[in-house]
Amino acid sequence: MDKSRKQLRSAFQREILTLPLSSILPQKNTDPKVLRSTVFKQILASVREVGLIESLVVYPQDGKGFLLLDGHLRLEALRMLGVSEAACILSTDDESYTYNKRVNHIPPVAQHLMLLEAMKSGLTEDRIAAALNIDVATVKNRAQMLDGICPEVVEMLRNQKLSVEVFPILRKMKPIGQIATVELMMLRNDYSVSFAKTRLAISPPSLLSKVVSTRQLKANADAADALLAEDTESLIQNLRAVEETYGMDVLTLTVACAYFERLFAEPTIVRYLSQHHQGPMETLRSIVTDIRARTASESAA
Repeated sequence: MDKSRKQLRSAFQREILTLPLSSILPQKNTDPKVLRSTVFKQILASVREVGLIESLVVYPQDGKGFLLLDGHLRLEALRMLGVSEAACILSTDDESYTYNKRVNHIPPVAQHLMLLEAMKSGLTEDRIAAALNIDVATVKNRAQMLDGICPEVVEMLRNQKLSVEVFPILRKMKPIGQIATVELMMLRNDYSVSFAKTRLAISPPSLLSKVVSTRQLKANADAADALLAEDTESLIQNLRAVEETYGMDVLTLTVACAYFERLFAEPTIVRYLSQHHQGPMETLRSIVTDIRARTASESAA
């Protein structure tokens, strides 16, 4: 373990350097179309209003300046705004990479909580809107997104990626209805607006936050029928897709199980895996055992 730790090397130096932009060499020219995109406009507005939040990542070039590894759009924004220097993180490796390929987009609930924290710290709605290049009404709507949503649902959806349009639908239900709907969403792994609308349409009046008229109940029932028909058709298509690949999937699984059983029959391999990859080995063994047990029970039946 100590030897392994000694072999580890940090990919970045800990100090953040302030470098003149003239010493930073981009790896590529930015497409003019990108500079007219919404994403770049948001970056430009953010840098103008708040400053550079995420430092540039650079690598020293033996007296020839610094190679820019990450932050090409931020660099363009700084140049457009007439900034002469920027905070940079010095990489110990010249390998180029991009965060965008591995980015984890922030879920709506987390965005909402971050927005509230920014407002508590003193940032006004106008300044936040300017920094994000959006209108003030959008900022206000995001700030009020969880109004009427019960705490249990907020916690359940904290890390889920879903449309912000789901929350106005949930708001029309009482807390018990909200919880039941989100539990079904999690069970089905379906956080779509259409599913939320289906649940709202078929919810009895006792689970709704407002009393609805007979005419509205009829309209909801008709909408529910249409949404359920659409949902059923989608399920049928998914089943057909599974049926088309089921035979090949089973064959692949059978061959893979046989291969792993041969591996686990070799003492040398088992000893190596136990020393270096015990967790994955035990998981694979458990999977193979379960599959063989199911196959045996199905054959016996």
